[in-house]
Formats: sequence, structure tokens, C-alpha cells
Amino acid sequence: MSTKEEILIALRESTEFVSGQELSQSLGVSRTAVWKGVQKLKEEGYAIEAVTNRGYRLENMDNRDILNQQELERYWNTKWVGHPLYYKKETGSTNDDIMALSDKGAANGTLVLSSCQHAGKGRRGRTWISPDVGNIYMSILLKPDLTADKAPQTTLVEALSVYEACKDLEHPDTVRFGIKWPNDIVVSVEGGPYRKIVGILTEMRMEETRIRDVTVGTGININMKDIPDEVKDTATSLCLALGHDVTRAPFIARCWEYFERDYEAFLEAGSLAPLKAAYEKGLVNIGREVLVLDPKGQYSGTAEGITDTGELKVLPDGEQGIRNVGNGEISVRGVMGYV
Repeated sequence: MSTKEEILIALRESTEFVSGQELSQSLGVSRTAVWKGVQKLKEEGYAIEAVTNRGYRLENMDNRDILNQQELERYWNTKWVGHPLYYKKETGSTNDDIMALSDKGAANGTLVLSSCQHAGKGRRGRTWISPDVGNIYMSILLKPDLTADKAPQTTLVEALSVYEACKDLEHPDTVRFGIKWPNDIVVSVEGGPYRKIVGILTEMRMEETRIRDVTVGTGININMKDIPDEVKDTATSLCLALGHDVTRAPFIARCWEYFERDYEAFLEAGSLAPLKAAYEKGLVNIGREVLVLDPKGQYSGTAEGITDTGELKVLPDGEQGIRNVGNGEISVRGVMGYV
């Protein structure tokens, strides 16, 4: 543990001023090292009051959005998800980081989080814009005892978990969160169009006929104030929808608490059956006209829900029977817009 981290712990444990001399003696470092540690904490956003002949005191941090390893661990409350947890200020791709860790024998549940990606990945080879503007990009390593056809269902598990965490945020009745099948989290403000705030990419690797590992990557637009022109009609952020910044560390921790619970239920059942009702409650496609972009021929219809295996049930226009749309090369979007 660094001197900076030890100083932070000491200041958190006291409601009064802690003198530089006291910190120096208790930590076994020089007064200069204490001063430097305090300055680093201030640079990271910690509000530390310094008074001559009294020392240092940490001010209330409840509404300050500081994201680092210490803040994440402070709120972490899971059994196996995020054990271990790695926070990086910036990286290439958290999915790539997880796969590299898996190659070195990392455990199931290993989690990598970052505030900025230089090579973020989206579905179908698209780039996921990942600037350092108060968002979060995170990937988890899973080593499930599942057949390969069931692994993609973890994408819907993650979508449900993030949706549930979003709903837990304090928000007015005019803000409505939802899930756009299969794995986008969207938000509508004052009855306006739904816009995307979360994207999820799942990558699976095989060893002969068995799953080697599954990497589930999630990008959340949290405190982004300016949406790039190329996506502003279909994307937004939590802070723009809510009208205020979101403190990321507790929100992120809550996302993974839900994931741990939901994923365990999924594994026990071997399907999405125990999560189906909760997922459909958030599914904004239900009852809406959708356009199914199937390589074999696109068609429009009405979304009716999902199957226990995560397929979207669509009643095509002019037909009597339901078609189950798989989460593969087929894309679904709204007839009149994104949803």
C-alpha cells in the first residue's frame, strides 16, 4: 500500500484534524512524504482541508465522483465477482486485458475497469468511443461450465444487471430506463425517444469443444456532457438524463452485485428462465414494431418478449406464427427509430 493510500485511510478514520507529525510517525515516513501524499490525493479530487498547526482533515466526499482502486474497493460487496479487481486510468481495451489475464491463469470473476480506452470494441467489429470524460469501461472473466450455445445468454444477464442498477439511481418519474434487445440499456426523458447509455460486447474462446473463457465487456456513458455528433441522435449519458453527475464507484459496485446474483441464478437454471420476467419488464421492444435485419431477408413485425434462451419473439406482419430471433448476425431496430 502506498503512502498516499495510507494517508487516505487515516483521514477517513478520523473526524478531526490529523497533524502532519502524527501521520509521519504512524506511517513511518517523512513530513515531506506526507505533504506529497496529500497533494496527490488533492489532485485526484479528494477535498482535504489543511490548517497550520492543526493538520489535515478529509471533507465530506458523498457527492464527489472520484474513481480509483481505493474508491471501488470501498464499496465492493461481492463474493467472487471482482476478486481480483484491477482499475486502470486508461488502457487499450478492457476485453483484451481480460483475455490476456485469462491466458496467464486468472480466476473466474476477474474484473478490469478503466476510465478510458484507446481501442474500445463494439459489436460486429465497430469501434466503441471511449474517451476519458467520466464514463466507465469494464470487462469480466467468466469460465462457465456451459455449452457454447448458452454462453451468449450471459450478455442478456449483464444487460439486466446494469438496468437494475440504473433503476436504483435516484431519478424523477419523467426518466425511464429500459433494455433494447438484446443488450443495450436505453433511457427516455419526459416521454422523449429512447437513447443508448450502455453497450455490451461478449467474446467467447473455445478449446476444442469446450468453452475456454467468456469475456463480457460493458461500456457505460455516465458523466459524459458532450455526445459526439455521429451518435447524438441515438446516444446520451446518465448525467444528461438525470440532470446531475453520478458518483461512479458505488454505482459500478451495485452493477456487479446484481450481476453476481443474476448470473448465479442463470447458471443454476441453465437458462434465462428465472430472469425472464425481470428482463421483459425492462424490455422496451415489447409491443413495438421492429425491423428485423436478417441476412436471409429483412421483415417487420411486433416484438412479443423473449424465450428462455434469450431469443426475441417477433410476430411478423401478415403472419400468424411467432419467429424467434437469435442474438447473432441478425439486428433488430425500431421501425421509426433506434428503439
